[in-house]
Order: sequence, then C-alpha cells, then structure tokens
Amino acid sequence: MIKIIDLKKSFQGRDVLDGVNLTIEKGKITVIIGRSGEGKSVLIKHIIGLMKPDSGRILIDGDDMTALRERELNEVRKRFGMLFQGAALFDSMTVAENIGFPLVEHTNLDDEEVLKIVGEKLRRVGLEGVESLMPAQLSGGMKKRVGLARAIVMDPEIVLFDEPTSELDPVMSDSIADLVLETQQALHTTYAVITHDITLAYKIADRIAMLHGGRIIEEGSVEEMKSNENPIVRQFLEGRAQGPLKAY
Repeated sequence: MIKIIDLKKSFQGRDVLDGVNLTIEKGKITVIIGRSGEGKSVLIKHIIGLMKPDSGRILIDGDDMTALRERELNEVRKRFGMLFQGAALFDSMTVAENIGFPLVEHTNLDDEEVLKIVGEKLRRVGLEGVESLMPAQLSGGMKKRVGLARAIVMDPEIVLFDEPTSELDPVMSDSIADLVLETQQALHTTYAVITHDITLAYKIADRIAMLHGGRIIEEGSVEEMKSNENPIVRQFLEGRAQGPLKAY
C-alpha cells in the first residue's frame, strides 16, 4: 500500500533521512524501530504529507504523495488516521468533541449521527460513558484510547502511530498493544507504528524495520529480527549499553 523510495531530508546540514527505502504492506502492521533522534517521527510526518522531502518518493497505491498539490494532498490525507505521541487531544474540547472533530470538519453528518459514531468508536477502544469528560480528567492510558478512537473515527485505510506507549507503565503499555492488535484485526486496516518499545514491537508487528543513520538498515518478521546478526540491531533489541551504538 505504501512504498517509500530513496527518501531524503536534512535539517541545517544534518541528514536525518538519507535514502530511506521501505514497503508498508496492505492490511499488515509494520513497526519502525530506532533510537530517539533517528528520524522516526520525521519519517511518519512525510508519509502523511506534513513534511516534504528534499528528494525521493512516497507512493500510496501508486500515487506519489510528494508530487501532489495541497488540495490533492488533503484528499489523500482523508485515507489516514493518526495517533500522535501524547494523543494530542484538544484541551478545551470534551472527549466527544475531540473524537468527532474529523467528522465535523470533513462530513455533512448531523450532531446525532456524529455522537452515534463517537460512541461506537469509544466502545471499540474499550471506553464508554466518557463523552463529556475533558482531557485533563483522563489518565494517560485513557488519553491514548481516546486518541485512537479519533484516529479511526473516519474509518481510514491507514493508521499511523507515533510512539503509542510513550509515558505509559508496562501494564498499560501491554493493554495498548492488545488494543492496537484488536482494532487492526477487526478493521483490517494498514498500521504503521514507530516506537523504541521492543516489547510492543514483538507483540504487534507483522514486519519490523530498523531506522539507523537515516536509512532502514534491516527489516523482517519478528522471528527474523530476533535472529538478525547485525551488531547494531542486536544491541538495540537487547537494550545493551555495550556495542557499536553509543549513549548520547
């Protein structure tokens, strides 16, 4: 569904993406791992068209995202949902208003229909009866669930996740992992997840790709990555201080 070809992006002379090549398969969960500061968030912002590359292409079902004008890009973006790091909820809106926001902006549904869909998506993510709460009244895990409900409210073909378990304890992280799996399997959606949470990656991924030095250095199934002998991959997956990757 998504094919990234030789994608390059630099900031102030620093190459953040330096020829990324990756295929994200339709109906699968692709997890992109890598250290903080390696450009994972930059990559996902390119996929959804929030950033333009210096060179390279991103094909969505054959259409080059990097060549589209803003109006065309906005139409393609409707095929996407996104769960931002920290959920990125609007503090001044209720849960229902947050989740329903894309429907209000992009459809002609009336208030009753919007609220019905909001309720359905809340049940899908395991939350009910929280429509009137404000984000400040939610726990970290609840915010992630509300963020996911908003990401899937338009029934997108592709959902992008930016560090879905950041700032969560291990129990809540495992719950979010289960939720990601359940929603993907129920909706048959294409998921792309960026994370440095290896436990999450092992649990949900159909394919894992490692971003390092601005490129995808290795990719494969969970079992293939677990047995990968690249010393950089091994050190990162095992969480060891000793090895070619240096602390900074």
